[in-house]
Amino acid sequence: MQTYKQRTLDFLEIEWATYIERFNRWPAEVGHKRVNDQGYKQFRDMLAHILAWWDEGMEIILAIAEEREYERKKYDFDVFNAEAVAKYKDWDEAEFLALFEQTRQKAANSLRTMNEAAWENRRVRGWVDGIFIEHAREHLVALSCFLLLDTLENEWSEYVEKFDRLENKGEFLKAQGFERFEDILAHVIGWWSECVVVIEGAMNETSFVYREPDTDLFNKELVEKYKVMSGAELREAFENNRIALTAILRELPESAFENPTIEGWLAADVVGHYDGHKV
Repeated sequence: MQTYKQRTLDFLEIEWATYIERFNRWPAEVGHKRVNDQGYKQFRDMLAHILAWWDEGMEIILAIAEEREYERKKYDFDVFNAEAVAKYKDWDEAEFLALFEQTRQKAANSLRTMNEAAWENRRVRGWVDGIFIEHAREHLVALSCFLLLDTLENEWSEYVEKFDRLENKGEFLKAQGFERFEDILAHVIGWWSECVVVIEGAMNETSFVYREPDTDLFNKELVEKYKVMSGAELREAFENNRIALTAILRELPESAFENPTIEGWLAADVVGHYDGHKV
């Protein structure tokens, strides 16, 4: 079984190592829109934001690991992010990208040799999750097979268990807009099934056009469809669907991730959907 340490290193050495390259595959207008949708004027500004949080987080992570004192801060995120963008605004493009890569490699090397006991520290894990793992999903502008499979195998795989441990289950369900937890599982299963339809259609037909259903009506129909199943049966169906989808995605060629229809659906219904229903 993959350790938390190895998972983190994989994010740095696979996901983040190819982040810029994957983004640059898109036509300029596509990439520009995706960055704008993230709230940034240009891709470089988003990279500056990511870089700044890597610097900030690694300083704290290593201080904890080495049992050194460090400054406890209350962050104004808007101010912090604006300062990060401004800091690198006038840098030469090549020099900035070189710094981004150097910082990635330095973080990976530092974490690889970090005191093993530090990996169990709650604050260390909080920073690692925030700046390396969750940040990759938050700033998803070009989906990778790695991130897709990681979300299925390390996030969705523990989804039911995390809900079962939740103390305020009623508050969670109310915020999600569902009466039962099983209704969320039915909702997720249904959209995963639509993903498979899209993948198969787009892979087999160059002119494939998906006719998306009315979202609200489709969601309502999914809840009704699966109400005949017991909670245990639906949980089993959810896990079986997760495993089946994972197997399908493992067989996808790299070119599938360059298809905007396939990439967009998988990014939304596997990765984005997890954060939308995160426990």
